[in-house]
Amino acid sequence: MRYALLICDDESVSPSNEELAADPVHQAWVEDLERRGAKLFGARLRPVVDATTVQVRDGETLVSDGPFAETKDVVGGFVIVECGNLDEAIQIAAGHPYARWGGVEVRPLWE
Repeated sequence: MRYALLICDDESVSPSNEELAADPVHQAWVEDLERRGAKLFGARLRPVVDATTVQVRDGETLVSDGPFAETKDVVGGFVIVECGNLDEAIQIAAGHPYARWGGVEVRPLWE
């Protein structure tokens, strides 16, 4: 089964790409995904200040800068994994470094 891991954190404490690449915990997590053959695709998202929200209400398209909801924790990236079951997806999510200070939402994909 495929799962989306939504990587959520507070951008004010989020490490840079360079810091993340040098983090041994993150490196071990990536190696674990490779060993399992679980990672299908993933990407880190640009900061929420670069976001644009689009809504359509009563036929009118509304466009605004930034996220729809004002919140401290935002989705900062995602990884699509293929796992045998939810328990394995939870194990993978628990190993992600952001789970230590933010959160990793595990969501099954429609198939």
